[in-house]
Amino acid sequence: MGHDSFPFAVVSGDFNGDNQIDLVIANYGTNNIGIIFGTNNGTFVNQTLFSTGSNSHPYSIAVGHLNEDTHLDIAIANYGNKNVGVLLGQGNGTFMNQMIYSLGDASPYAIGIGDFNKDKRMDFVVTNNSTNNIALLFGYGNGSFASPILYSTGSSSSIFVDISDLNKDDRLDIVVINNDTSSIDILLGYGEFSFANQKTYSTGTYPISLATGDFNNDSRWDIVVANSDDNTISVLLGYGNGSFADQTKYSTGSYPRSIAIGDLNNDTRSDIIVANAYDNTISVLLGYGNGSFADQTKYSTGSYPRSVVVCDLNNDTLLDLVVVNSIDNTVSVLLGYGNGTFADQKQYVAGAYPQCIAIGDFNNDNRLDFVVSNSYDDTVSVLLGYGNGSYADQKKYIVGTYPQSIAVGDFNNDTQLDIIVGNALDSTVSVLLGYGNSSFAHQRKYSTGVRPSSIAIGDFNNDTRLDIVAISVYSRNVSVLLGYGNGSFEKQRKYSTGVNPLYVVVGDFNNDTLLDIVVANNFDHNISVLLNYDTGALVDGITFTSGNGSHLQSVAICDFNNDSLLDIVVANYGTDTIGIVFGSGNGIFGNQTMFSTGLNSRPYSIAIGDFDKDGRMDIAVANRGTKTIDLFLGNGKGAFNIQDNYGNGFNSTPLAIAAHDLNNDGYLEIVVAYDDTDEIDVLVVHDTKSFGKQKTYSTGSRPCSVATDDFNNDTLLDIVVADMYDDDVSILLGYGNASFAHQSIYSTGSGPLSVAVGDFNKDRVLDIIVANTRNNTVSILLGYGNGSFHHQTTYSTGKSPRSVAVGDFNNDSLLDFVVANQLDNTVGIFLGYVNGSFGSQTIYSTELGPSSVAVDDFNNDKLLDIVVANSYNNTVSVLLGYGDGSFADKTTHSTGNRPEFVVVGDFNNDKLLDIVVANSYDDTVSVLLGYGNSSFANQTTSSTGASPSSIGVADFNNDAQLDIAVTNCGDNTVTVLFGYGNGSFANPIAYVTDAYPNSVAVGDFNNDTRSDIVVGNLWSGTIILLLGYRNYGLEKQTTLITGNKSRPRSFAFGDFNNDGQIDIVVANSGTNTVSIFLGHGNYSFTDRISLLTESTPISIATGDFNQDNILDIVVANYENENVGVFLGYEINFIVDFLTQ
Repeated sequence: MGHDSFPFAVVSGDFNGDNQIDLVIANYGTNNIGIIFGTNNGTFVNQTLFSTGSNSHPYSIAVGHLNEDTHLDIAIANYGNKNVGVLLGQGNGTFMNQMIYSLGDASPYAIGIGDFNKDKRMDFVVTNNSTNNIALLFGYGNGSFASPILYSTGSSSSIFVDISDLNKDDRLDIVVINNDTSSIDILLGYGEFSFANQKTYSTGTYPISLATGDFNNDSRWDIVVANSDDNTISVLLGYGNGSFADQTKYSTGSYPRSIAIGDLNNDTRSDIIVANAYDNTISVLLGYGNGSFADQTKYSTGSYPRSVVVCDLNNDTLLDLVVVNSIDNTVSVLLGYGNGTFADQKQYVAGAYPQCIAIGDFNNDNRLDFVVSNSYDDTVSVLLGYGNGSYADQKKYIVGTYPQSIAVGDFNNDTQLDIIVGNALDSTVSVLLGYGNSSFAHQRKYSTGVRPSSIAIGDFNNDTRLDIVAISVYSRNVSVLLGYGNGSFEKQRKYSTGVNPLYVVVGDFNNDTLLDIVVANNFDHNISVLLNYDTGALVDGITFTSGNGSHLQSVAICDFNNDSLLDIVVANYGTDTIGIVFGSGNGIFGNQTMFSTGLNSRPYSIAIGDFDKDGRMDIAVANRGTKTIDLFLGNGKGAFNIQDNYGNGFNSTPLAIAAHDLNNDGYLEIVVAYDDTDEIDVLVVHDTKSFGKQKTYSTGSRPCSVATDDFNNDTLLDIVVADMYDDDVSILLGYGNASFAHQSIYSTGSGPLSVAVGDFNKDRVLDIIVANTRNNTVSILLGYGNGSFHHQTTYSTGKSPRSVAVGDFNNDSLLDFVVANQLDNTVGIFLGYVNGSFGSQTIYSTELGPSSVAVDDFNNDKLLDIVVANSYNNTVSVLLGYGDGSFADKTTHSTGNRPEFVVVGDFNNDKLLDIVVANSYDDTVSVLLGYGNSSFANQTTSSTGASPSSIGVADFNNDAQLDIAVTNCGDNTVTVLFGYGNGSFANPIAYVTDAYPNSVAVGDFNNDTRSDIVVGNLWSGTIILLLGYRNYGLEKQTTLITGNKSRPRSFAFGDFNNDGQIDIVVANSGTNTVSIFLGHGNYSFTDRISLLTESTPISIATGDFNQDNILDIVVANYENENVGVFLGYEINFIVDFLTQ
């Protein structure tokens, strides 16, 4: 190809009409293109050179019919002269002089040809370097083109362009690679001159080239991207509506530079070919037809293979490969055997520094030729094929400066292939109209964006004329040039992409029959999709940013607002937020909505699921800075409520989280791996029932007891408070919204210390009973049913009555009551009459200092019994009832120190009653589980606040387990202990009250179906309302040890042994293993099973890769730059470890 030719690109076509494939090569170093003509035996004759202009440095080439003469023409991206050169072919291997189309300040990288405006005239598109745009030049059909129209890509390094109909709307779309943003942009064509706003998709590091094809046989376009910096390709499967699934990566050789698609082994499945620039190889990845690919097979090439194309060079119906080698200025031809393997390369000389290649029949001999962009000599080389895999010597055509990309098409509707070249340094595309005899007219140049890096061709406006799209690396845009069908093009129209767009492809990605555009953004590490909206030009692209300084760490997709459209959530590590952008269904997303994760929280990993079972999607976020996991509960409308993170904090730094239902109960668990431990935890999500929005109401002096019920028959809860120093009770009638009327006062005896409620006179109206400790009486206040009460009626009791409880002790359907008389160590029983009066008390002995009394059936004889807390000797006494108002002698059970209050409930869900006691002197509650025969297990204790004084019972978190609320006089708090349903409780959660809280009651005061708490504060003369609200937290259920220094990094879920239970598999980066834990369906797991991987596994996933209905495992090995597959057996599930 010539000394220092540096061939950058090669394209095939029949340029001399001999039905043999020829090759045209862009020689970057010698500023020309060279054409080598193919023979019928697969060899080529010497190339013919065509100058692309001094310092033009042709970078890429495209071939097509640009002037309607049936002869192939060539378009050249002249990087150095910042123009596009067009060489119109004459059908005999010669070309007219290059026509130049300036791209202004843009240096073209890549060029593509297509009819973008559906005028049946070929247009071309050029990617530009340094101008953040691509250029589109619309053809007139005579080999000339309109001035370029620039479209922003948002990247200053758009290095590659591809064109296809990605959404099946019969309109060409454009895909552009942005090298500086590591992304691709897709611009969907939508008619005569327009494209939709770009969509951006993440790729690997520094994407540099891409191609489109149907990899899973669903008749929808998919995308494959070459990631130059991490030696991978990314496969993004298309949904057929212009959107794509997340990438799947496959290892390649070193510095993958170019990609091509074809069925190399004749199995009707698309395969992938990658040119690896740094190790002088190509990689062949054979497709399985389901979107996945086999391990790569490598073949040697020349030095620095920069571009690869696929075609049948020797007419044996088997696909062959053509590779441009930039450093040794050659083109390699590898003839295919039809089984996915290839013969050793044959090399042909190209121009200087060839970069890109395109294939076409430039001489109408039905043999494929190719054209190569030669960046260093500003030419393209056309090599005519002999039809046997060999080629004639190149012919060169002058194009613009530094031609970097190339495409082929018929731009002037003469049925002859023309060439379009993206010239990076003069920011133009060159159009070379073909004569159909392997010769081309002189280039015509059209301006693009700065440094066009990639071009593609398609009919974007459905005028049956090919159009051009070019991406600009420096100006971060894509340019669309609509073709007139005569080989000329309109001025460019520009659209934004991401940062450093390097490559562009086109296709119909949303099935609207309009061509769209995809751009790879190199520095952003993503791709942009621009949808076409029926006019053939691109609307300015929209860039979605995660926020200034966000240091985006994690992203997930879900429908958060129930509009059946996908939304995006990101973890913004640098700004301590998560951000959500809501999708509109047309490829456009709204502005990011931020939710704070807290100061210095550093959110790092995200999991999505319906954690509270309300049918709305929620978000879990692992925060590295604060060592917490935050739960954001969604309302189904796009808003979220962050939960108080009780139990969500950790000693270690959470690194990765995932959600799954591990025990088949319909509720999601969260699995977390830590940065500095060798274990993973299984966390249960549960409603912690937080309390907030405190409201304070004044009472009388020294409120000692509180009770709730509906005193005025309005179905709303009211409150009664015993005011010890005022010798009265306060009635607060509720409005049902957690607010109350001013208190009403009713006199009692001296020192009212305990209050209870019941209908004592059978009038269906609630009444009140009060124990008066200083004058040894109880007061009965009969209610009127409107919130007011009769004057008190008093009954004498024993000494210092401290507590009162109500029940029917003699089965006469009339309420009776029992009083704990502290100073004479008795309880007094008062049997009721139908008129609300009571007989004299009957005394039963207790232990020392009875302070609290409760009533229920402890031996399942359907008769009420009594339990009493004895403060002075640390016991409870149980007195079994006979059902006639009399009771058996007490039985005694030990408690903690100074039991002050007793309650009854079924705390272990065995349908037998249990007892809970507040122990004032040792800051605990004692739980005595009942056996249902009046006997109880020995106490177990749980911590409370300081000096617990009273207890309320309810299911605060709606988990069907009883919980307790305890007032603590010593530290002015109320603590909530959530029950596990087995008689034990979680650690207490404390809420601050007023001074000396000593009584508590429970009820729903705001009609939200959630229990609230009311606390009487003795020294401050107030009651405080704590309104309950839903709050979900996490509780560690199981810890799984992954091994010493294992450093687990990723996990996945599946049923690996087909027992119907979910198992866990973990990737351990420290020990180069994966650990498998087989689940029993109850949060317990077998001991780990360890499998050896290659070096540093950091990501793991599962799937049935060999279609045997048994789950397999795939793991990404960071250090070895490959993925490994463990195939599952039906028994013990693991077979050979395969890598690629």
